[in-house]
Amino acid sequence: MQTTVESIRDANDQVQPLELSLVVPVFNEEESIGPLVERIAAAMVDYPHRWELILVDDGSTDATLVNARKFVNREELTLRIVELQRNFGQTAAMQAGIDTARGRLIATMDGDLQNDPKDIPSMVSELERRELDLLVGWRKNRQDGLLLRKIPSWCANYLIGRITGVKLHDYGCSLKIYRASIIKQVKLMGEMHRFIPAWVAGVVPSSRIGEMAVTHHARQHGTSKYGISRTFRVILDLLSVMFFMRYKARPGHFFGSLGLGLGGLAALILLYLGFDKFIMGNDIGTRPMLMVGVVLLLSSVQMITTGILAEMIARTYYRDDASPNYIVRQIFSRES
Repeated sequence: MQTTVESIRDANDQVQPLELSLVVPVFNEEESIGPLVERIAAAMVDYPHRWELILVDDGSTDATLVNARKFVNREELTLRIVELQRNFGQTAAMQAGIDTARGRLIATMDGDLQNDPKDIPSMVSELERRELDLLVGWRKNRQDGLLLRKIPSWCANYLIGRITGVKLHDYGCSLKIYRASIIKQVKLMGEMHRFIPAWVAGVVPSSRIGEMAVTHHARQHGTSKYGISRTFRVILDLLSVMFFMRYKARPGHFFGSLGLGLGGLAALILLYLGFDKFIMGNDIGTRPMLMVGVVLLLSSVQMITTGILAEMIARTYYRDDASPNYIVRQIFSRES
């Protein structure tokens, strides 16, 4: 029996919500998936509330899905496996898990055994105690390479904190606890999973976002899916985050400000050249400054018209778009 995300949403109104949904996106983790499920089950054995585990297979090409399905009928687990039609990326896989989750709280973590599920119950308690909407894990003693992982991460965390205003030590840690009512207001796209605290800050005050030191283990199986090239993607994504946080509802202000700045500079240049031509009587036809002034003037007009078009798009597309950025092939659960 195949089940879609839409049918699960329809049934949610009739099912008593679970307390916690644990979402784990996985991609080509055939050696890690078995130990991962066992560790999660052991870590949550004393958790006093109802919870579920959602594994999102992001188009794995190895035996990850086969190995995961072996645990579907485990009595002590409420396990559902969301199989995506192809590899959509970690952000889309995480969004699929969040959309499928039925818990009042949602936890996310990586599937490579580097996050420790034993931290989840204490993080849930800390989120409730501090009345937060998002609690982010801080890999204080990170077990990764210094040059390729730690240094780029430190630089990215600093830049993200300065630009977004959300001060955290570790944006990249996937171990996070959310209130479902909050995270389901945020639509994740592209590779924006590392900027989730910034997106959440657009829904709630940054004072309701906190962090907590968590355990971090060295990778035991497989290889990392990320390299040094990720740093450049982070910079590009960060520019997008800055734009959406500050100008999503008013993109015309962004492009218009650039256009007015360029137009003002062009006006000064052309006024100076006009004075030099008509008052001082000098020839300006071969002067490079004339070309610069004309190019700046044309750029100004282009920026302002782009801002007007962006305002029109923002008032239609972002208001009406509700389509998911992933495709679910099928969902496995004990009921099916």
